[in-house]
This record gives sequence, C-alpha cells and structure tokens, in this order.
Amino acid sequence: MNQDPIVISGTGLFTPEHSITNDELVACFNQYVEHYNAEHAEAIAAGDVQALEGSSAEFIEKASGIKQRYVIDKEGVLDPQRMKPLIPERSNDEPSLQCEMSVAAINDALANAGKTADHVNAVIVAASNMQRPYPAMAVEIQAALGIQGFGYDMNVACSSATFGIQAAYNAIAAGNADCVVVVNPEICSAHLCWYDRDCHFIFGDVCTAIVVERASTSKSSDTFEIVATRLQTQFSNNIRNNFGFLNNCDESGIGQRDKLFVQNGRKVFKEVCPAVAQQITGHLQDQGLSSEQLKRLWLHQANLTMNTLIARKVLGREATAEENPTILDEYANTSSAGSIIAFHKHHSDFKAGDLGVLCSFGAGYSIGSVILRKC
Repeated sequence: MNQDPIVISGTGLFTPEHSITNDELVACFNQYVEHYNAEHAEAIAAGDVQALEGSSAEFIEKASGIKQRYVIDKEGVLDPQRMKPLIPERSNDEPSLQCEMSVAAINDALANAGKTADHVNAVIVAASNMQRPYPAMAVEIQAALGIQGFGYDMNVACSSATFGIQAAYNAIAAGNADCVVVVNPEICSAHLCWYDRDCHFIFGDVCTAIVVERASTSKSSDTFEIVATRLQTQFSNNIRNNFGFLNNCDESGIGQRDKLFVQNGRKVFKEVCPAVAQQITGHLQDQGLSSEQLKRLWLHQANLTMNTLIARKVLGREATAEENPTILDEYANTSSAGSIIAFHKHHSDFKAGDLGVLCSFGAGYSIGSVILRKC
C-alpha cells in the first residue's frame, strides 16, 4: 500500500420513489401492441407492415435478469398513448432535475465519508446523458452545495463512473484538488424507447455518488485504496443514440427511432464480454495480482448473463453470488451507476487487505476498471 494512497471514502445513492414491475410494464406494452396491430390491420394483412409481438414478464426476466426498475415518472411510462416519462420543464431559477438527484446522492456519500461540502473542491458529473449542454450540470451542483473549486461534466455512456473515478484520482495526484465528488445522475427512462420490445425493459433511473480523497484526509473507517485504474475505448455503432443539438438542423430526423437508445444486443454480447474479461485479467496481472486474490467483482449491471460469463472468464470458474453480486433484479440497467450501486450495497464484509474490481462497460465501446483494496 502507498504511504498516502488515494481512496474512495464514501458512496451515496438516490433512488426514485416510483418503481415499475415487469408485469406492469408488460400490461402497458401489450396494450400498445394490440392497438397498433388493430390500427394497421389492413396493411399487416397485405404484408406491407409487420405485426408487433407482445411481451411477457417471463421473457424479460429470462433475457435480462430484471424484475423491476425505478423511474422518475411512472404514470407517463405506463400510459399506452404516451409511453415516456412526463417530466415538466423547470424555470432557470429552479434546481434542475439532475442537480436535485445529485445533491441527494452526494449528501449521502458525504455522510458516509464523514465529510461536508466544505471539504470538497471538485465535482465531476459523469453520466450517459446531460439534460442540457450548458452551463455544466457540475457547476450548478457545485453552486447548490456551496462547494469551492471547479466542476465539469463528462460522458462515456455506461463507463462514465469508472472514467470519472480515474479523472478524480488524477486531479488529486496532480495536486489540483484534495477531495473530489464523482456523481452519476442517470435518467435512463428519458432516452429509452418504451415501445420497442427488444429494449423497453432494460433501463431504470437512479443517481450514485463517490467521494475520492487521500487516505490522510479521510475521516471514514470504511475506505478503499484505488490501487490502479485502466480505461479502454474502441469505436462501435452497436450501441448508439443520435439525439443532439444538430437534430434541429434537419427536421426529417426529429423524433426518429435513432434519437433514442438503440443496440444490436447479440453483437454487443459477443464482442464486449471477452474484451471486459481480458481487461480485468490483464489489469490484475500488470499489478502483480491474480484473479484468485479477488474477493469480489462489482460489474456494470447491464445483463445477468453477460455478468455471469465475464465473471466465469475472469475467475476460471462459476462465481458465487457473493463474488459477483447483482442489483439488476431491483434496479435494472442504470447505465454508469450500476457498478457503483453494486459496490455501495455489497462491500461491508470486506476486511483490511481484501481486493475487488469495480468495472463498467458500454457504448463506445468503453471499458473502465478500478482495482480496490480495503484499507
């Protein structure tokens, strides 16, 4: 262990009050399918339009491991005539929704770290989508909490949190900050196509936060040394969202299907799983460590089968539920926040010296791994 290592000294979690079960989601989706097929009956009979297929709770759980998800708004999502969250716009004088979520998660993380906002001098908002381009969400959150210093936003889709942890580590190592908060406000329900059978069940909303500082300044008895970080990106179109400010420059693209989350799930599974396992294994080896020394993997929570396969490749055997915890069943895929939720909820049994790997992966492709040792 370094003399004065950089550590994660606290994590926080904000969970929306509304949840949607698979049964509720399927009931709405199947109503939409029935209406669509009835409305296009003639075209379907003529072979000009393909009939939509209904879904089931059993299909969703088997395909993903998801049983429910939390959302900012439930009523709009479960309205077959709408099928998207109803989130009213706020005035510029009100806290934005992502700011509100972030403040709650950060306060939880600071309490767990034994810190206050006065100790923080940098805020990094790392998430798959920001609700506006500028001013940066991080600067608004910084102001809301009364934090001195600086803040900025970053987006590496589902890997944003691990990339944010490395950015926080680097800022502290370079002497540009003493205590950094990385926060991940994910409103995934707003960029999900709720009427697409292949993906309508995937995402949920949540916000996580991580406090990063030097061990010498930490007041927490529950700290984890950041032993090493590793980032990797490789361009792929297999997970994509084309929504952006340039959409306004060509009216023909506004509202088209590609302006929401789209993926080629089979290719993602085939290409990402081995790449993630190789990164974790290589990362450990470069630090003189082996998978046999790992107590736990806190993996990105995208799909249960993916995580099972990745853990098997890393460990060389089937992982236990303790070694490879899942929060997918309750939270669904929460993009960058998933691996942080897994860490937040499943690390209290660690003893000094125990090792784990926090790893996220997603669109880009992007992979971020963080080796952690309990102090």
